[in-house]
Amino acid sequence: MSPLRVVWTARESVTGDADTKAETGPVEGVPVNDPNRWRALWATLAAGFMTLLDVTIVAVALPSMQRELDASAASVQWVVSGYALAFALTLVTAGRLGDAFGRRRVFLIALAAFVVCSAAAGAAPTVALLVVARLAQGVAAGTLSPQNTALIQQLFRGAERGRAFGLFGATVGVSSAVGPVVGGLILALADGPDGWRWIFYVNVPVGLVALVLGWRLLPRVAPGRRGRLDPAGVALLGTGILAVMLPLVLAEAGGLASLWWLFPVGLLILVGFVGWERRVAARDGDPLLDPRLFTATRGYATGASLATLYFVGFSGVWLVFALFFQNGLGYSPLGSGLAVTPFAAGSAGAAAVAGRLVGRFGRLLTVCGLVAVMAGLGGTALVLWLAPADSAAFAAAPLLFLGGLGSGCVISPNVTMTLRDVPVRMAGAAGGAMQTGQRLGGAVGTAALPGLFYLVLTGTHDNYRDAVAVSVGSGVAFMLCALAVAVADWRRDRAGRDRRGPAETAHGHTHATRS
Repeated sequence: MSPLRVVWTARESVTGDADTKAETGPVEGVPVNDPNRWRALWATLAAGFMTLLDVTIVAVALPSMQRELDASAASVQWVVSGYALAFALTLVTAGRLGDAFGRRRVFLIALAAFVVCSAAAGAAPTVALLVVARLAQGVAAGTLSPQNTALIQQLFRGAERGRAFGLFGATVGVSSAVGPVVGGLILALADGPDGWRWIFYVNVPVGLVALVLGWRLLPRVAPGRRGRLDPAGVALLGTGILAVMLPLVLAEAGGLASLWWLFPVGLLILVGFVGWERRVAARDGDPLLDPRLFTATRGYATGASLATLYFVGFSGVWLVFALFFQNGLGYSPLGSGLAVTPFAAGSAGAAAVAGRLVGRFGRLLTVCGLVAVMAGLGGTALVLWLAPADSAAFAAAPLLFLGGLGSGCVISPNVTMTLRDVPVRMAGAAGGAMQTGQRLGGAVGTAALPGLFYLVLTGTHDNYRDAVAVSVGSGVAFMLCALAVAVADWRRDRAGRDRRGPAETAHGHTHATRS
């Protein structure tokens, strides 16, 4: 065992480097109780909300883009899938760059690039230039996103960190759920042949305000130890993710049938990436993603796995609901978005509160949240299957609200429990890896669940009720897998507390906060 591994195990795997320093002094030059920390958080969350909203907001404008740019369905689909692909490919490497060169610097550069790319996408005269702008926008978004979680690790300590992660979790959940609502509202207000361009232009003023606030409020901190950036690890991880995601993002154009062979190729490359990173770490090098995060950092592997499984069902159901309400019931894009607003409202409220409760209830909060979201979405699928078309949205609203409450108790606490014990010097790479899992899960869900919707629709002669019930029910099944992971972790923590005994469990706030 190398000296580095001994130091890691002894100092960081139990209490967490960040939390240890949090109680005794500054971390990475950031003063404890920085008076600007909450205002800085809101600036970073506004920027993060934009980047995550752009994953789903564009979908409602695709018909308008296709018509006005005289584009094929396959080419215009790249406006959505290209962004998601570039986003996922960038996350881990960008997190490592932030760790090495300074999160403030990387955040501001990425935010400025995102604003410029948003303006370029809005002004694009052809679909080819629009796709190029979206790819660049996805790179900027993927570079910005892991800096959010890393800055929370850097700026906040103790119970405040849980509340900050709660707000971040609310941002993740709400941005995904309200994308169709915001997109439909923009299209309704910006009527005309070029109305779809405001889907992108709206990012410019918001992004500029966030850029000014970030420049003024984010602390200027000396970068961490730079070391080498592991170019071999970057190449292996990027190639592996590309191979796994490409058939999924091209699913509507026949990618699953023609490119299925990329799945085993991608998995083999990712296995090679893990082996390479272990080799680099064993030689006391600077791996892109230190494998000890998954073995020596408490809760990280469980939280990342749970998030990936949850986002398969969570991301896919929104496209299914849009297809059902618009194609099946004849709703407008705005009406379709408003029909699922109760979920977004419940998620926003619950996530903010859950961030304050996670220190008391720990993993039990996630378990209860998963049960609630499964009950809410499962009940919604049943109601949409049985209720008359003219009252389906109203009948489903209470169940969607219940599901939103549950989702707020899943995403926000899970982010906190996954990242809170990660050493601050590795927070960017760790946050990027967790979000990469979410993006992979989201890609699987957005390919599988709408595909199943269309499959059932064809087999039942345009019966939209059967299609929505089967596809949403399948999304709930993936959440059941996430529930199994959460229950196993909760039981493991309870067994650990029983072995330590009440006296030892009460010793130290860190051990007492996970249930």
